[in-house]
Amino acid sequence: MARPDAKCPVRPGDPCSLCWPGATGPKDCGLVYLVKDDPELWALRTEMIRKQKAGA
Repeated sequence: MARPDAKCPVRPGDPCSLCWPGATGPKDCGLVYLVKDDPELWALRTEMIRKQKAGA
């Protein structure tokens, strides 16, 4: 059975590239944790996604 490709929640549309040392996917990625833990950064990310979808 093929495993689904994990998507990066920080870079929407991109696959998880395991850019954080020791990460096995978004579930234990330090970068994802830092972005989700910062309300301002998460809001900025959400706004960027909204603008991308509106422009598509």
